[in-house]
Amino acid sequence: MAKIHPVILCGGSGTRLWPLSRKSYPKQFTEILGEDSLFQASSRRLSGTGFAAPAIVTGSDFRFLVIEQLATLEIAPSQVLIEPFARNTAAAVCAAALAIDAKDKGGLVLVAPADHVIPDHEKFRSTVHAAVDTALSGQLVTFGIMPDRPETGYGWLELTERPDSSFSPTPQALKGFVEKPDQIKAKNLYEGKKHLWNAGIFLFSTTTILDAFAAHAPDTLKAVQDALEKAEYDLAFTRLDSESWERCDDISIDYAVMERADNLSVVPYAGKWSDLGDWHAVWRESEKDASGTALNGPATSINCSNTLLHATSASQEIIGIGLDDIVAVAMPDAVLIANKDNAQEVKLAVEQLKTKGVAQAEMLPRDYRPWGWYESLVTGARFQVKRIVVNPGASLSLQSHHHRAEHWIVVAGTAKVTIGEDTKLISENESVYVPLGAVHRLENPGKLPVTLIEVQTGSYFGEDDIIRYDDIYARGQGAKG
Repeated sequence: MAKIHPVILCGGSGTRLWPLSRKSYPKQFTEILGEDSLFQASSRRLSGTGFAAPAIVTGSDFRFLVIEQLATLEIAPSQVLIEPFARNTAAAVCAAALAIDAKDKGGLVLVAPADHVIPDHEKFRSTVHAAVDTALSGQLVTFGIMPDRPETGYGWLELTERPDSSFSPTPQALKGFVEKPDQIKAKNLYEGKKHLWNAGIFLFSTTTILDAFAAHAPDTLKAVQDALEKAEYDLAFTRLDSESWERCDDISIDYAVMERADNLSVVPYAGKWSDLGDWHAVWRESEKDASGTALNGPATSINCSNTLLHATSASQEIIGIGLDDIVAVAMPDAVLIANKDNAQEVKLAVEQLKTKGVAQAEMLPRDYRPWGWYESLVTGARFQVKRIVVNPGASLSLQSHHHRAEHWIVVAGTAKVTIGEDTKLISENESVYVPLGAVHRLENPGKLPVTLIEVQTGSYFGEDDIIRYDDIYARGQGAKG
């Protein structure tokens, strides 16, 4: 059997799961349910017998995070395509199909979002394998989820005939797509037994999908071809050309191709599934007590029912008393309290915060970098205090600053510090001063993380006040490069 090339789309921002998910660190990379992130769980699910190494489509800020999270699973991607900016799923799928086709002409491609919850990996894989012959015959195959409620938050798929009583993964012709319905229509669809939820997961050959783009979205196909031809390659990444990418339509694969094609098939999937699209969905997928209350992290419930209490910091306890149908999410810098039925409106709250210029709208207190992470502890008019953690074997860039000096105090591990022409090791309880304008670098030569407290003094502390002279991560200039 031909190998299936998974394409994992992980460029979304997941604003409906704010404040846990933000633009700087979206939900697919977060451990919401279980020990794996949603991206890691998806990568596990799309691996094993019959699957090739995955291709990843993501944004520049997350490229090292993708590699790091895959490495913990001992999975090496076939390629990582970097979108200059988001252009929805049509352009992303087209780019991945073209890249895979160049290496495996006519190869099978399985497109899946990075943030879905599908606990039964084996059942899902067997459902995908049941669709292989149909995809090889020239069909665009989509997977439909057996509904368990009249859901208004999903699009639906109209079947040609009802699935059999065992709901076996038998391909059939897809009759049509149904947009997200209102409550009355959703009830009719659910009770009619001839509609499935649209999972947004697809299987097709590169030949079939590229022919479909040529027929239904030729401008997008041409723009993506140009973006790949002019792409830049650094380390393990393929940076798609920005100017060409800008010409791509900002449109989903459903609207661009699927709803216009006549060679569509659908395979039912009867296993558990969620797109984890809002906090109501998180509550639904979480373990609950007898009253229907789900607790995550340092949380305490007193006389609550059908409620989610979610806390992320060991130093911050969330307590709910007498709550019913409530979602309460506590983070060190933001708190969300909402009725479960209004969970999808969290996106509106994020937009209001952005309009007000509130940093919490998009940024987490902790900023992740390829070498580790940092968080700001205290900020004043002429100083800032940070905690910095550098991973074993990692290195910050050789850099300097125009507007600030830095004082580093190592509190765990041993750091290798370069300032000008001098290099030395700084161990726990030792410190070093980096004058304003000095060229410097911090490295971790050991096998344990290095933790240090950084005290910055000066007139400006923005992350764009970094001049890089050398960087093992090839990030270029700017806050993140």
